[in-house]
Amino acid sequence: MPLPIEDYAFLSDLESSALVGKDGSIDWLSFPRFDSPACFAALLGGPEHGRWLLAPAGEVVSVTRRYRGRSLVLETVFTTEDGEVALIDCMPPRDGQLEVIRVVEGRRGTVAMTMELVIRFDYGWIVPWVRRVDGSLHAIGGPDALRLFTPIDLHGKDMRTYGEFSVSEGERVPFSLVWHPAHERREPHHDAEVRLENAERWWAEWSGRSTYAGEWADDVASSLVVLKGLTYAPTGGLVAAATTSLPELLGGERNWDYRYCWLRDATFALLALLSAGYEDEAIAWRDWLQRAVAGDPKQLQIMYGLAGERRLTEVELDWLPGYEGSKPVRTGNSAAKQFQLDVYGEVLDAVHQSAIAGMGVGPASWALVRAMLDFLKSGWKEPDEGIWEVRGPRRQFTHSKVMAWVAVDRAVRTAEKFGVHGPVERWRELRDEIKTWILEHCVDERGVLVQYEGATALDASLLMVPLVGFLAPDDPLVVRTVEAIQRELTVDGLVVRYRADPKVDGLAGGEGAFLLCSFWLAQALALMDREAEARTLFERLLTLRNDVGLLSEQHDPETGRMLGNVPQAFSHTALINTALILSGGGSARADRPT
Repeated sequence: MPLPIEDYAFLSDLESSALVGKDGSIDWLSFPRFDSPACFAALLGGPEHGRWLLAPAGEVVSVTRRYRGRSLVLETVFTTEDGEVALIDCMPPRDGQLEVIRVVEGRRGTVAMTMELVIRFDYGWIVPWVRRVDGSLHAIGGPDALRLFTPIDLHGKDMRTYGEFSVSEGERVPFSLVWHPAHERREPHHDAEVRLENAERWWAEWSGRSTYAGEWADDVASSLVVLKGLTYAPTGGLVAAATTSLPELLGGERNWDYRYCWLRDATFALLALLSAGYEDEAIAWRDWLQRAVAGDPKQLQIMYGLAGERRLTEVELDWLPGYEGSKPVRTGNSAAKQFQLDVYGEVLDAVHQSAIAGMGVGPASWALVRAMLDFLKSGWKEPDEGIWEVRGPRRQFTHSKVMAWVAVDRAVRTAEKFGVHGPVERWRELRDEIKTWILEHCVDERGVLVQYEGATALDASLLMVPLVGFLAPDDPLVVRTVEAIQRELTVDGLVVRYRADPKVDGLAGGEGAFLLCSFWLAQALALMDREAEARTLFERLLTLRNDVGLLSEQHDPETGRMLGNVPQAFSHTALINTALILSGGGSARADRPT
């Protein structure tokens, strides 16, 4: 049975990723890309679905973990009755080879260690052929191959590989697991110690480029490292999370594949990266965005693959029992086919924010803006599935209309600020038309904004209204809406997206508190000059990270457990942007209109 979600740490080489448990087991590993079929999938089943365990053979008295410096080089220290041993794990970034490095280091006494390697390609489906090649263990199955290099003796039993060894103070035992295409003959570099040093040096150099020096600098730096780790470096795309099918409610069906790039993340990520001086990463993300959405605006998708792929066919893997029995396990994501009006606002806001940051408005960017505005002339009136990707009927969601307004507003502002050509007066009229419709159709008798036209239910996405500048933070409608959300959509002070209703989202069961929305509440309170409340909430949200600073998508207020996929880019970008507001570094959206 897998560990609690909060007991996992994240490794990344900026192309693929792994999750390592406190018990020393890598229960999730996908090569050669974040969205590739995992060769270790115990996270969604058991050891028989693939894992790599390195741990003391005897009883463990205590475990402590940390990332070394501002990096994704993980150090796990096991204390036993016989001594103390450290396990150092990393995936070296950007060096032309995809691998996991593990080094066992004796710290005190002599500790007996055990290794169990269970390779199961294609999410636990394929049992590979395993043989010895030039002193290494070589596993092949379908398109994938792995080679394990280590000085310890290995033996096979029951289609698993085992090793036993001891390590004393000052001794180090290296392991290197290298991926390559099964059809290629390669001679990998396997000097684990050198590659570990290179990885630490690379992360130190990258983290040293940060210009963020405000309050909560260490917390912001930690989240920036996570965002970098979730970046697919070959294209610049940012994946929403490193995992698939970790449930929003234990035992429930709300289990989705998040290893893709959502347009909605664009502005949030841009602001987070630019706030810390990472202009190269912001440019790469903006360029990925422009390539991915190229084409007819009517065909705009809300999400794409790492290189801009559009077909993300959703499949259920029925041989996997799911995390703690949460089925189905899914790969791909049918939400890619949905119509979500808000992404037009996110894309055009991203163009505007990057221009403000000095990245300019090129001909391709402006052509994209104009094409989208041509579509929105009538397209803004259409019902959609909304920000939460409901699988129920399309509706006239308020947040979607607000973001359509943002799209037109940012086009107007970009034209005014940078002198690019467009029918600005006609756009101003369209902007006013959308705003008038929202205020006439999406406010109930209490005088608060509601989830969709004709509804009485609230929606936490409406916290975005002051953040994107649709209304000023002190507008009475904003104040009433925020206070209503605090009363009706909070559980133990944390925000849920909406009250689950199968008639709206087409799904059974509920979910936890949504961390992104809780950060939005802190941001809205700060902009409303309720800074003490905002700080109290923000500081509490910081405590919801695990011991190595990771945030998942959701939090269970009853059990205190993490829920949803991990690490979640949305949660970490929201942390950074909230810290930016509270430390006086800017507003939620730069150049925010009021």
